[in-house]
Amino acid sequence: MKGLTKLIAIALSAGTLAVSSAGAQDTLRIGAPLPITGALAPEGAKLKQGYELWQEQVNAAGGIKAGDKKLKVELVYYDYQSTTPKAVQLAEKLVNDDKVDFLFSPFGSGAAKAVSAVAEKYGTPLLASSASSAEVFDQGYKNLFGLYTDNSTLSEPIADLVKAKLPGVKRVAILARNDLYPLSLGNEFEKSAKKRGFEVVYYEKYPIGTLDHSSALTQLRAANPDWVVVTGYINDLILVRKQAAELKVGGQVYTLINGPAYQEWIDAVGPLSENVTTASWFHPVLSYKSEDIFGSTQAFVSQFKAKYGAAPDFTQASGAAVGVILQLAIERAGSKDRNAVREQLAKGGFKTFFAPVSFGTTGIANSYVPPVFQIQQGKVQVVFPADIATSDFRAK
Repeated sequence: MKGLTKLIAIALSAGTLAVSSAGAQDTLRIGAPLPITGALAPEGAKLKQGYELWQEQVNAAGGIKAGDKKLKVELVYYDYQSTTPKAVQLAEKLVNDDKVDFLFSPFGSGAAKAVSAVAEKYGTPLLASSASSAEVFDQGYKNLFGLYTDNSTLSEPIADLVKAKLPGVKRVAILARNDLYPLSLGNEFEKSAKKRGFEVVYYEKYPIGTLDHSSALTQLRAANPDWVVVTGYINDLILVRKQAAELKVGGQVYTLINGPAYQEWIDAVGPLSENVTTASWFHPVLSYKSEDIFGSTQAFVSQFKAKYGAAPDFTQASGAAVGVILQLAIERAGSKDRNAVREQLAKGGFKTFFAPVSFGTTGIANSYVPPVFQIQQGKVQVVFPADIATSDFRAK
């Protein structure tokens, strides 16, 4: 039916392909390998929600203006089952078999780095919605554009807050998931802590898929830290926080990245969330006026709530944000020609509902400061930067 979006789900041995077909001759095809199953399925579902809200808004408005054409958006998904080698294989398929015009990255830094090699090989611009590790962007690629600022922009302000507000904190313990993004983040926290004179008394890595952290947490407890930092994904950090409480791990400050930025984490740990600090690149309390299809942060949040029944978290917002950035670049280029769009992406200056976005020479965003949050009485409060803070930072 003309003007309506039709979803066609085709089961394949490699995973699930869903093509959103607009029925118009002029289309924009975007390939999006996602972890629809496996350990990262919750994050994959969130990205998909963001992509589809953006797609729905664009197609309802008649498509993306590209010169004298209007391009309806098609999204082509494959399930890479939370395994990086499969994400690479499916990215190749998206470019070579499905003939997509552009790529959205898989979830996380590790998979994004691997798939960026495919994008570079074929000259296909790749927008990374969820990669923040400097190691992803050190390859000299010209087709990789990352929405997030680098991990040090999370560790530095939290370390500053702890140093300024809690002078009694001296000893830091770090437990990091042994995966590209969480490990890179752990390393950044180590550097930020040492730079400010904190003593790092414990730093260990836990394997992907760990289901019992009691041994590591017992060792961490013995190090007697004042500040406990743990990196990982939602399920990791739910388990760590519960087991830390069971083992009576002390400390004046708990920083867990990024789990507490998700409402699911807060709901899962209940009162154990109190005063836990975290940071991420987006939260609905932000307030940007934008030149994109949404028009402002508040409008995006309202439309997301209307479609999904809850406020968006940073991963859901990230999915929509890479869409609006690609749309703005195409509109500026006046076509979907990859070279022209790549040139506009590199120029940056995109005023989006997510943040003002420009990319540095390596392709990673460098144009905004991510906020720091603390859970207080079950609610997420912004404690940095000061101009948007909703509460003061406090100890556990």
